[in-house]
Amino acid sequence: MWWGGRGQSFNIAPQKEEPEMGSVQGSRMPEPRSHQLGSCLTSGCLPGEQILAWAPGLRKGLEPELSGTLICTNFRVTFQPCGWQRSQDTPLSSEYDFALINIGRLEAVSGLSRVQLLRPGSQLKFIPEEILIHGQDFRLLRVGFEAGGLEPQAFQVTMAIVQARAQSNQTQQYAGITLSKAGQGSSSRKPPIPLLETFEDWEIERKKQGAKGWRVSTVNERFDVATSLPRYFWVPNRILDSEVRRAFGHFHQGRGPRLSWHHPGGSDLLRCGGFYTASDPNKEDIRAMESMLQAGHSDVVLVDTMDELPSLADIQLAHMKLRALCLPDSSVAEDKWLSALEGTRWLDYVRSCLRKASDVSVLVTSRVRSVVLQERSDRDLNGLLSSLVQLLSSPEARTLFGFQSLVQREWVAAGHPFLTRLGGTGATEEAPVFLLFLDCVWQLLQQFSAEFEFSEFFLLALHDSVRTPDTLTFLRNTPWERGKQSGQFNSYTQVYTPGYSQPQFGNSVHLQLSVWDWDLRYSNEQILQFHNPGYDLEHCPDSWFPRQQSNFMVAGPPSSVWLFSRGALTPLNQLCPWRDSPSLLAVSSRWLPRPAISSESLADQEWGLPSHWGACPLPPGLLLPGYLGPQIRLWRRCYLRGRPEVQLGLLAPTISGLQSELSHLQELLRKWTPRLSPEDHSKKRDPNTILSQSC
Repeated sequence: MWWGGRGQSFNIAPQKEEPEMGSVQGSRMPEPRSHQLGSCLTSGCLPGEQILAWAPGLRKGLEPELSGTLICTNFRVTFQPCGWQRSQDTPLSSEYDFALINIGRLEAVSGLSRVQLLRPGSQLKFIPEEILIHGQDFRLLRVGFEAGGLEPQAFQVTMAIVQARAQSNQTQQYAGITLSKAGQGSSSRKPPIPLLETFEDWEIERKKQGAKGWRVSTVNERFDVATSLPRYFWVPNRILDSEVRRAFGHFHQGRGPRLSWHHPGGSDLLRCGGFYTASDPNKEDIRAMESMLQAGHSDVVLVDTMDELPSLADIQLAHMKLRALCLPDSSVAEDKWLSALEGTRWLDYVRSCLRKASDVSVLVTSRVRSVVLQERSDRDLNGLLSSLVQLLSSPEARTLFGFQSLVQREWVAAGHPFLTRLGGTGATEEAPVFLLFLDCVWQLLQQFSAEFEFSEFFLLALHDSVRTPDTLTFLRNTPWERGKQSGQFNSYTQVYTPGYSQPQFGNSVHLQLSVWDWDLRYSNEQILQFHNPGYDLEHCPDSWFPRQQSNFMVAGPPSSVWLFSRGALTPLNQLCPWRDSPSLLAVSSRWLPRPAISSESLADQEWGLPSHWGACPLPPGLLLPGYLGPQIRLWRRCYLRGRPEVQLGLLAPTISGLQSELSHLQELLRKWTPRLSPEDHSKKRDPNTILSQSC
């Protein structure tokens, strides 16, 4: 599969004129007399892309070894095999594209023992015989250089990569790449999913969720309440925008309570930042805050998101250990590899996220109530937990269209600091929270394969797209920064405006693409693989899930306020910390007394069934994943891409391992066979239909 070796993918816009080829210092290189750069020049380069250096080489580490050309540009490093030609059906240039911001480690090798780690600003001390490019997405590219007088080119292209990386780290000026293909075929390009940049997008989504008690607020339309919040969000009908403005000022970074998702049974899932206890609200402000938190319900549960979940520093450290362990030259012995994997604690953090998401899903689906996720910043684990709860509770979120809309709403529009968390700013607050979320989704896909319309390959494409500098989706920290960079605020209109032939931002600003424009970066054949062939159409949301499900959901206790901590519900006296005593959520959870862990499961507590009765019946559409021991697995196709010898064997070097793999495949085949007839296999699906329809 192409996902086994591909990470970053780039768009190719044909150029009428050949790009100028220069050395690292900018002097013009002589035209090559062979085919060494033929494939690159015939397929064209990205707009604004310049070739800095090139050298003939041999791709190593995979069988068979391929001869070709290693090329360094001001955007990327790419390896072009000899004889490679760009297909007319795909804008991809190569399976070996590495964006400069995606290169995590660069090594030069000479002989058997001479290895130099090259950081931005380093000076190469010898002519390399081989270089190793380690991607932050766990890929590896090994290129050996030919002898016979071409060594200077090997030195030159290696130093070009070093210097290009240094300039990339210093400037980080990726304004988004505009493709000529984006304007072909129509005068205006509609985004594949609603980008939630307009009032109309939010209103349509509100009606789709059936949230009748909520409205779209315009109080942050000019980002004067919070730059990290979207321009529009949902608040209760009875709350005025003037009350919203005052109430939000008493929450950290102005991120007050607002609706994330309305459950068809009547419950509401909210998210907000931590209380800003240094403020001094009056009685009217407290009343408005309580009304927003209650959201019209008598039963309210406050969930401290940070409780039992890893900190940002924990996530970053675990991911670094995981990357080091998965490197081909890892010093860990094979017989100690699994214990070393356990020592990274990455799978422990995946397990804790799924466990807490399962508990919150029970809170949302068991009774009609308001469930409020509260995190100090409201920009990291709130988004992770809210997204997982919706995936567990809503079949619609498990479709291709629904999942993309979920990520756009809970991560992109909600202001997750992608650039900072993925190390794009050089700050110390790096932590791949979004990648942890994708791993959790992959775990759900493995456990409930027939429930998801999208496949593992779609998750890999999304995983690899977080460091692709051709869109602004994951390259900014806030909606305000994203809109400012795209020129959206020059005329105060959205990027995609139906009915306009071109963006209304002036001639200097071009149409900006989103990461969801898959057809501009992937071929139709690749997009078809985004679809899960084992998806059961009976799980389509419209086929079973009426908009109201009051028959299985009961009202919560009257006028009750609860704190959910360590799997147990603890009653509280008030919602806000400015009344009789400080709220529990106003203080770091690590300093709070912990309630005893209940011997009964949360599901048993919520549905009022004693534990000795056995498992309680679950409402339709709710998934409760397993998270004990071997139920949480390593995402091998993603994390072990730099070890092709392991990929070929799928981590099954023993007879027992092969038997386990075979049993798993046979089980999947038995599940899928009744639903897939020969006629289904022969039908060709339209990739645009797959990506634009939820069912």
